[in-house]
Amino acid sequence: MTTTPIPDLLLSLQLSDSAFPSGFSTMSHGLEGYAQAHAVDRGGVEGLLRGLLLYSLGPGDGTALARAHDAVQAGDWARVCLIDHTLFAAKLNAEMRRASVRSGHQLTNVALEAIGGAGLGEWHRMVTAKETPGCQPVATAVAYAAAGVPTRQAVASDLSAFAVSFLGAALRLRLLDHRDAQVVLHAVGPTIAEVTEEAARRPLEDLGGCVPMADAMSAQHERAEARLFAS
Repeated sequence: MTTTPIPDLLLSLQLSDSAFPSGFSTMSHGLEGYAQAHAVDRGGVEGLLRGLLLYSLGPGDGTALARAHDAVQAGDWARVCLIDHTLFAAKLNAEMRRASVRSGHQLTNVALEAIGGAGLGEWHRMVTAKETPGCQPVATAVAYAAAGVPTRQAVASDLSAFAVSFLGAALRLRLLDHRDAQVVLHAVGPTIAEVTEEAARRPLEDLGGCVPMADAMSAQHERAEARLFAS
C-alpha cells in the first residue's frame, strides 16, 4: 500500500483551497448563464455539475492537466506548450478562454512566489513571453509537477477545486444553501474519482469535451447586461 507524503498532500490542499487566489472566486463556470436563462433550479445543480465534470472538465481540462503534468516531469516544455495551445483551441467561446487564461496567469504568479522552483520559473517565462496562452489547468499541472505531486492526485485536487468553486457560485446565486452545497459536494465525489481515472489514461489526441448547452449559456452570459461573475 502506498501513501501520499505529507508535504505533497499539504501542497495539494493549499493549491485547491478556495482561499488560494487563483481567480476561481470570480467565476461561476457557466452557472450564472444557466440561472439567468432560468435553465437550472435548486434540484438541477447536482446534475449540471456532474454533467460538466463528465463531459466537459474531465475530457478537457482534466486531460490537459494530466498530459501537461507528464510533460513537465519529462522536461518536455515544447509539449507543455502544445498541450496549452490545444486546450485553448478546444474552448469554443471567448468567455471561457479568457477566464481560463486569467486564472492561469494568476495561479502562475502566486505559485511562483509561494512555491518557486525551476519548473515554475520556466513556465512563467513562457507565459510572460507569450509563447503559450497559460490556461489554468496547464498552469496547475506545472505547479503540481514541479512540487512532486503525483498525476492522479493533481487531477483530483483540481477537479475538486472546480466543484467547490461551482457550488460557491450556486450559493451566491441563491440556488443552494450551505447544507445543500455540502450534500452535493459529497454526492459528486465518486464522479470526481471516475473522471480523474479517465483523464489520467486519456491521450492528448482525445482531449476535448462536448457540452453544447454550456457553451451556449456561456456565450449568452458574455453579453448579459448585468453579471455577478466573470464567467
